[in-house]
Amino acid sequence: MNDPTVFVVDDDASIRDALSLLISLKGLRTAVFSSAESFLETYSPEWRGCLLTDLQMPGMQGLELQAALVERQVDLPVVVLTAYGDVTTARAALKNGAVDFLEKPVDDQVLVDVLRNAIRIDQERHSVARERTETAERLSRLTSREREVLGLLAQGLPHRDIAERLQISPRTVEVYKARMMEKLQLRSLAEVVRLGSSTVEDQQKSPPQEQRVLPQ
Repeated sequence: MNDPTVFVVDDDASIRDALSLLISLKGLRTAVFSSAESFLETYSPEWRGCLLTDLQMPGMQGLELQAALVERQVDLPVVVLTAYGDVTTARAALKNGAVDFLEKPVDDQVLVDVLRNAIRIDQERHSVARERTETAERLSRLTSREREVLGLLAQGLPHRDIAERLQISPRTVEVYKARMMEKLQLRSLAEVVRLGSSTVEDQQKSPPQEQRVLPQ
């Protein structure tokens, strides 16, 4: 299921069927599960899209499913849809990483809009992860000295200052820069600065989580 899919988890067969029909008619792919346990047993890391889950279910509850996903480091966006919502439960769901919390009955278009947004979040997360992996692979081609030159160039230092900092000649800095740009397949100093700066930022912070904040 590499195509974006809405994974519906609800113990009520009639609700599963109704949600699946509605979502499919809106042009989104669906897969349905009768329990949180069956979803976890079937889940594959390659799945893309979002999870639409009920809260009150026999066996594992919706919040417990969320906790299990967090424990397994599954970053599939979660949308909670329940007939038994309250502020405390909503806060708990959002704190566990849900991107939205909806109460039944919900307007069809509101639901679809929320699901499309969750799928967009999933796509953005994996796009960022893919870019980071590609950047790491490119950086692995560099020697330690070339990495130092990259970092200093990203700080905007001129070649003479870099040479003094590393105790080498400006000409040697040019050589390291040329080798580095060739290995990274960069064409301009602007690309060097952008790559070096993004690498530093990634090391200093983790990506923000997208979620709705409930009013106080």
